[in-house]
Amino acid sequence: MSLYKNLFKQTLIYGLATVFPRIISFILNPLFVYYLPDKSKMGEVSIIFAYLVFFNVVLSYGMETAFFRFYNSEDNKKNVISTATVSLFWSTLGFLVLALLFRNALAGWSDISVEYITYTIWILTLDALAIIPFSKLRAEKKPIKYAAIKMANVSINLLLNVFFLAFLPKLVAGNPNGFFSTIYFENFQIGYIFVANLVASFFTLIVLIPNYTRISWHFDKVLWKKMMTYGLPILFAGIAFAINEHFDKILLDWMHVPLSEIGAYSACYKIGMFMVLFRTAYTLGIEPFFFSHASNENAQQTYATITKYFVIFGSFICLFVIVFADLLKQVLVPNPSYWDAMKVVPLIVLANFFLGIYTNLSVWYKLIDKTKIGAYISIIGASVTLTLNYFLIPLKGPFGSYYGSAIATIAAYGSMMIISYKLGQKYYPIPYDFNKIFSYLGLTILFSAISFYIPYLRENYLVKFGLLALFLYFIYYSEKETLLRIIKRKAK
Repeated sequence: MSLYKNLFKQTLIYGLATVFPRIISFILNPLFVYYLPDKSKMGEVSIIFAYLVFFNVVLSYGMETAFFRFYNSEDNKKNVISTATVSLFWSTLGFLVLALLFRNALAGWSDISVEYITYTIWILTLDALAIIPFSKLRAEKKPIKYAAIKMANVSINLLLNVFFLAFLPKLVAGNPNGFFSTIYFENFQIGYIFVANLVASFFTLIVLIPNYTRISWHFDKVLWKKMMTYGLPILFAGIAFAINEHFDKILLDWMHVPLSEIGAYSACYKIGMFMVLFRTAYTLGIEPFFFSHASNENAQQTYATITKYFVIFGSFICLFVIVFADLLKQVLVPNPSYWDAMKVVPLIVLANFFLGIYTNLSVWYKLIDKTKIGAYISIIGASVTLTLNYFLIPLKGPFGSYYGSAIATIAAYGSMMIISYKLGQKYYPIPYDFNKIFSYLGLTILFSAISFYIPYLRENYLVKFGLLALFLYFIYYSEKETLLRIIKRKAK
């Protein structure tokens, strides 16, 4: 049981480092909605952030996961750190030079202001340079330091956003000739959002600079080739994931959906991100755990147990968010003009739940060094996303526009989940408790649909509480023996 305690402890700390930024993201969402009442501006911000996520994946080119793989398998860990750091340093520097040279062309191609393009380039550069230092903290099991730096980053971002959007205009209005007037520009809200991100990323890199000054800067070509062979398939998988998670905003823009609709979709999409809190925190804690315990005799049974309890906790979070989505929107999207897009929330929550289950099921191809298969699965998911978006976005009626994007997302993650399970049982059999997992998942989907899509029941919180209570009782009934065993052990 100490094995699970250690996993829980690491997941909790990494969870804080992940949940805190997401909480900040939730705070920023109503801030943006309030100070960007024009939904078109919100749409523009979301599109730029989508590009940020996409290029973050490209700039890391699978080196982060490769770093963990070889850090755990190689005897000379300093060599792994140095080689990975040198590789990312020079590739990032090359990107910076080329992107700045062609920023005007990029602005023309994307129809985004060259000023915003410049901010984006620098944010991408600073974030890429922090990848290996952060990975090193995780590999060396320093979750508290990792969490502190991550939390400082998002705190700076939040405070600067609040200052620029909420306080700076008032300070200038009160004293037009004062110091603050020198940094105030009218109708520059989007620019301030990216300036805040840039300053936060710069601070983070400054804190992590010692990771660059304390390494030997030795570059092992043989090791690097092995890391690239392992990591490049993960790059393609990462690109596919970026397509599934964020490319919908870009596709909506390319297919001429009004920016105002994209803005409403992006704002309501945030409510569905509660599941991402749980999934991302779990992934940060579980990835090093999977690698470090792969050689254990009962590894497969351990992975099966972990997956079952992920589904149990995830099912409850999923159902809870969907049941109370209409209360959450009052806080997270405090502008009724955005609420037309609320219908996507259950789909986004369930899609992220499917992705979390896929994360568990995908352990097999990482452990047997078959990352190419993971890339193929992700590419299939991305193909589903692109195909369904292409056909659904132009449709008129309830299944078109951004609702089509939400349908595409859940279909993509669902297909990846099923394919990974089928292939995993062939190459690396894990004794999942399929019956219980399917029961929890099926009940969650059924209760979510009842509580959200039936108009009368959507407003009846007595029924909603009843559904939650019934679901909890079902969990207790199904896991009673395990729960009683834990209680008896603690009593001793």
